[in-house]
Amino acid sequence: MHLSAVLRSPLLDKGGEKLGSVEDLIVRLADGGYPPVTGVKASIGGRSLFVPIAQIASLAPGATRLAGQKLSLGRFERRPGEVLLREDVLGRKLVDVEADPPRLVTAHEIELASIEGWWRVVGLDPSRSAEVRRMLPRRLKGLIKDRPFLDWSDMEPFVGHIPSARLRFSHRKLANLHPAEIADLVEAASHDEGEELIEAVSEDRELEADVFEELDDHHRLEFIRERPNEQVAAVIARMEPDAAADLIAEIGQERRLGILSLLPQPHRKKIEALLGYNPSTAGGLMSVEFLALEDEMTVREALERVKSCDIAPESLNVLYICDRDGHLRSALPLAALLRADEAGALSELAMHEPVAVGTDADLPDVARTMTDYNLTALPVLDSEQRIVGQVTVDDVLEEVLPGGWRRRYGLARD
Repeated sequence: MHLSAVLRSPLLDKGGEKLGSVEDLIVRLADGGYPPVTGVKASIGGRSLFVPIAQIASLAPGATRLAGQKLSLGRFERRPGEVLLREDVLGRKLVDVEADPPRLVTAHEIELASIEGWWRVVGLDPSRSAEVRRMLPRRLKGLIKDRPFLDWSDMEPFVGHIPSARLRFSHRKLANLHPAEIADLVEAASHDEGEELIEAVSEDRELEADVFEELDDHHRLEFIRERPNEQVAAVIARMEPDAAADLIAEIGQERRLGILSLLPQPHRKKIEALLGYNPSTAGGLMSVEFLALEDEMTVREALERVKSCDIAPESLNVLYICDRDGHLRSALPLAALLRADEAGALSELAMHEPVAVGTDADLPDVARTMTDYNLTALPVLDSEQRIVGQVTVDDVLEEVLPGGWRRRYGLARD
């Protein structure tokens, strides 16, 4: 049954006499499943009244009939957690978390079904034809055919605009999405909707930081601007140093030092070091998260270092072998280390004259070097030939792809 088939329909007493009309249906949204209708908001004699579902004998297109003769005449007041389908959901955005990729959809129609004696919300129709049908007079609605609707259990509604129902998104559902997918949703949403998404993921501080790393410059600044320095520092402290440095560089000078002063000292030092480089050079592009191994180690000792370090796995695809003075001797793929004899010396795996660039190498030089040598990671050396960072292929792609590439999923409003 379409929600629009019930709205503004007559509310009848037990004997069939019209008492008023149906203004809205009330549900309580729960994690997963299909939320049950808990009551009706009815207009009777110019007053908005609450009719509990237990007092409804039948809910049907064209008319809703009461089960008994008595009806409370107290004015309708929304209770905590209650959501009105017409006022709060119909015509608004939701997140289809099961779509590939996840996307924003508009509930142009809401679908109801009677399941084991309870009317429940089971889906929505995001099509424009549903919006047109909803606007037509009741006698003409049948001219527009129904389309397959989207399953409600795959949806996450925005409810931040509901004062008494400040519900958070199901972290379980969002946690199944990649941070880049959540960032795409934030960028496609309105500001308030984006804030609600970020507030939801803030329960997982690591996920929140990952989402901020994936946001484009405009949206990162948009959501940073409204947060106090303490909250901004808490997010930046969990970001990778190179992404954190990019964000710090975008923040106004009047806030930058205050935020930096709130960061843990080791993280702050890495960020400040990166801020000293021109952003369009290898020094500005590089990440300072890498693993340097001493060439005197055995393969077994090197493997233990890999296991015990706290560097993100994606930064360990290539390892770097250095001499006692920290000079780079070789770049070693992790797979080569895994295949080597554990009793062997690491120096035996080193190839002399490794491919590298200096901190002042520009983007074309970096891209050309990585392409010529088929590299996924390129070590960056200081003036003493000591490794200070690595540029990975995703760092280069982010710079060379055309503007607007992040909106890769076509999440514009349906």
